[in-house]
Amino acid sequence: MTNQWNRIIYAFWAPIYDRMVAMAPFGAARRRTIEALKLKPGQKVLLIGVGTGADLPLVPEGVEIAGIDLSDAMLSRARRTAGQLGKVANLRQGDARSLPFADRQFDAVILTLILSVVPEPRRCLAEALRVLRPGGHVAVFDKFLPAGKRRPSCLRRILNILTRVFGTDINRSFEEIAGGQKYEVLSDEPTPFSSSYRIILLCVPKASECPA
Repeated sequence: MTNQWNRIIYAFWAPIYDRMVAMAPFGAARRRTIEALKLKPGQKVLLIGVGTGADLPLVPEGVEIAGIDLSDAMLSRARRTAGQLGKVANLRQGDARSLPFADRQFDAVILTLILSVVPEPRRCLAEALRVLRPGGHVAVFDKFLPAGKRRPSCLRRILNILTRVFGTDINRSFEEIAGGQKYEVLSDEPTPFSSSYRIILLCVPKASECPA
């Protein structure tokens, strides 16, 4: 997958994306992911791959929101969603592999269904960790190979040919994406509706440990 193809395919998805992610399993998993951050008023959160803004209603009041997405079509809908919610959000177009933010700006970063989409997901996660303050948290909700499994089955390889055309890779390993980067895993759990989808909470170390 490339950024050029992602711009095309997500312009196609934009008009129907909200209906897809509003389905009960996805909505519940998104809520659980954001609740895991325990965001407080006055904190700053970054949504990488903000899409149409499906996560915006789930961010607690008083939290300062920034978001980035490659797709202008998606961002247009996200800005409309923010306006309907009465939320002020700094939403801008950009590449998740090179975030337009300085180091250590955010208390939390949300990565929902983005590491399976972006080219070079390792760079995307590295950027998320870079912009976090020490002790900050990254919440990940996405589809990955089962923990510890590096090679997909024949069936998954065949299915992935189709899913990649529609803008997502079902055969990425979170352990390979995150390997060697500086973080601590606070929790890693499958979602109730599919063991392929995981909710993972990470922390950038502060001194010797991360707050729960």
